[in-house]
Amino acid sequence: MVVHSAELVLAGLDPEQRAAVTAPAGPVCILAGAGTGKTRAVTSRIAHRALTGEISPRHVLAVTFTARAAAEMRARLTVLGVSGVQARTFHAAALRQVRYFAPRLLEGRAMPELLDSKVRVVTLAAAKVGLRADRAAARDLAGEIEWAKSSLVEPGEYVVAAAKALRETPYEPAKVAEVFAAYERLKRSNGVIDFEDMLRAAVWGIEEHRDVAEQVRGQYRHFVVDEYQDVNPLQQRLLDAWLGGRDDLTVVGDASQTIYSFTGATSSYLVDFPRRHRGATVVRLVRDYRSTPQVVGLANAVISQARGAEARLRLELHGQRPPGPEPELRIFTDEPAEANAVAARCRTLVDGGTPAKEIAVLFRTNAQSEAYEKALTEAGVPYVVQGAERFFERVEVRQAMVALRAATRSIPGETPLPTAVVEALAAVGWAPDAPPPGGAARERWEALAALVQLAEEYAATPEVLPIGEAAAVERPVTLSDFNEELARRAAQQHVPTVDGVTLASLHSAKGLEWDAVFLVGLSEGTLPTTYARTPEQVEEERRLLYVGITRARQWLWLSYASARSPGGRARRPSRFLPQLDRSGGGERAGGGVPKRTAARRPATQIVSCRICGATLLAGPDRKLGRCPTCPSDIDQDLYERLRDWRARVAGAQKVPAYVVFTDATLTALAERRPGRTEELIAIAGIGPRKLGLYGEAVLALVDGAAVDDIAPEKSFEISS
Repeated sequence: MVVHSAELVLAGLDPEQRAAVTAPAGPVCILAGAGTGKTRAVTSRIAHRALTGEISPRHVLAVTFTARAAAEMRARLTVLGVSGVQARTFHAAALRQVRYFAPRLLEGRAMPELLDSKVRVVTLAAAKVGLRADRAAARDLAGEIEWAKSSLVEPGEYVVAAAKALRETPYEPAKVAEVFAAYERLKRSNGVIDFEDMLRAAVWGIEEHRDVAEQVRGQYRHFVVDEYQDVNPLQQRLLDAWLGGRDDLTVVGDASQTIYSFTGATSSYLVDFPRRHRGATVVRLVRDYRSTPQVVGLANAVISQARGAEARLRLELHGQRPPGPEPELRIFTDEPAEANAVAARCRTLVDGGTPAKEIAVLFRTNAQSEAYEKALTEAGVPYVVQGAERFFERVEVRQAMVALRAATRSIPGETPLPTAVVEALAAVGWAPDAPPPGGAARERWEALAALVQLAEEYAATPEVLPIGEAAAVERPVTLSDFNEELARRAAQQHVPTVDGVTLASLHSAKGLEWDAVFLVGLSEGTLPTTYARTPEQVEEERRLLYVGITRARQWLWLSYASARSPGGRARRPSRFLPQLDRSGGGERAGGGVPKRTAARRPATQIVSCRICGATLLAGPDRKLGRCPTCPSDIDQDLYERLRDWRARVAGAQKVPAYVVFTDATLTALAERRPGRTEELIAIAGIGPRKLGLYGEAVLALVDGAAVDDIAPEKSFEISS
């Protein structure tokens, strides 16, 4: 249905969304928390202004960061009855303008060819200054060049700028600057430009050519920028050029989702928006329509501890969905046990009717995916890898497998398997010391380190060979055995799938959502990563966890392993997890129990206040399901009937009343009024035994039964 009515556009909006939509012309900052309907708010604002005649759609430029988001914005505007709005990414908008004005700006010459990737030219530039950069090193150098150009840093300024920004450079900063300068020279000599050049060309065309500026500003008079916390200095420079001193600008962002600062993105423009634009209207969207109150409560608890500039704009979300299951916090003895338990639960969810495509397993680094690819494969659960190749399809892993096969001819057969693997990987430049600087190089190192870990685990399970009928002998596994095992795993994981469980890094999960989310590997050194050394970097790691939590609609699992591999060095849980009792054990692979417990204990659950969403730590508060300061919605009549019934049961059983149920449990029952067995057992203090003894009677009382209708002798007979 197409709307075509300004009043209908406002229908169904919450008060905050309505305030954003109807804000007066001029600078407007919409602080939109995860799941709060920011796309609906911003498209409704455009549509409402257009349908009331305040603006013309063809004069609107809405800028997003992904083509998918731009397409969604255009589709929603069409449904709202508005067409003609230009919704594009920064790069697409700049490219369109540069192409249009190229004959005028370049004196009749065609626009230079646009590089799809910098890596090839960067590799040549590195060679020009005496560096032999492999693909990973070239990717890291390209990343540094992109950061510099996005930050408006020239080659001669790079060394100082990198030092100020505390950049972790792949080579000495002076050498990176040399590569940067050589890269720029090579581009010019080859007549090509990169994406940053294109943005700069759009800026130059407007700033230095009055006729171009007049035409662009005459066309675009009203601007909307989505994900404003991810804008970099070059993009802001282009936005300022488009505006030309005008102030009809609406920005949408969430400082708590700032996770791309390593690329040059900065939330400072969002944080400082009211200062840069005097008289700006600021609207906060805090009603979360995506996640259950339980998930929202955990997200609030995690981000409430944030510090730094972004924390000034922290939003406390309020869940709008019906209550759901509490997030689960699981602890495992090692990473294989964690992966196997995740795969088993995915299998259960899929068998129970949850579509595989509505499940995601999220981790900090892509190198962590291998364990989950293996576990899901063995559990028969289809999966897809988001934003990266499958583990055995990665270039560095394929090269390593070739080197491992070749090493069987040169490494003695009696060499212990882990040692043999380390020696073989030396042929592809891997060494078991600290990983190299640079994100791509480090990711390559971690992928090969995962192969070494696989070798250690595989070596711990020697093959048992039968000898006669009464004896057997253990044969240590060899490099040839390990190569066969890798080939088997690769063959299993190469089965194509259409829909499956999503495996993704936290960065690549941004902007997506699923019914069920597993956040795994939440230990110190992984999240936050050991490479987060400054307070600002640590806070960005906290925001990564926050982004991961807010991807879940209904069901959320958080887990970590006490050790990386069986018997390995102990690790601590992530500092970002709520400080709850973590004694509850997780499952071990094969149905065993954690080392420190003789019997399986229930998993620790994170309990959130059902009213305000805060994480509850105290026992009585967890039982009530609300903060002591939050208003009680107790059914007083039900509470009195429960007290009378408890007194009769206690008298019949000749036990104190609190043995049946404590006052806190009665209060929780009268407040929460459970209507089903599942809701009843969710109340702390009601376990399987008390459910069997009193569950039927309690549910009857909640349903309105009189105390006289329930015989206490039945409970007495059961307990005796």
